[in-house]
Amino acid sequence: QVQLVESGGGLVQTGGSLRLSCAASGRTFSTNAMGWFRQAPGKERAFVASIKWSGGTLYCADSVKGRFTISRDNAKNTMYLQMNSLKPEDTAVYYCSASLASYLRGCTYPQDFVSWGQGTQVTVSS
Repeated sequence: QVQLVESGGGLVQTGGSLRLSCAASGRTFSTNAMGWFRQAPGKERAFVASIKWSGGTLYCADSVKGRFTISRDNAKNTMYLQMNSLKPEDTAVYYCSASLASYLRGCTYPQDFVSWGQGTQVTVSS
């Protein structure tokens, strides 16, 4: 089992930036695909982006393409989500997650992600 801890959330104005971090411990981090999800008030958890162990990425939320960048540093057991040009609709709790596999099957397989952090709140004011 992988233990995950998110950080970096906060309150930012429209157009601002934040960088979320996800620190992993426990099972070997570098072999797992990792992902970011978010859940806005009153909505279901949504798959934002994912990254496989070798660094290949997949962005599943069309609204974040070109604004968000997912990355990882296996030596530091840490994954990141750089969020630029933030909008009020990006307001949500952001969750870090680890997959059972090292590869990515696609945006329609969020069920592959089985380990979760506690979440970090991102609030974008208008």
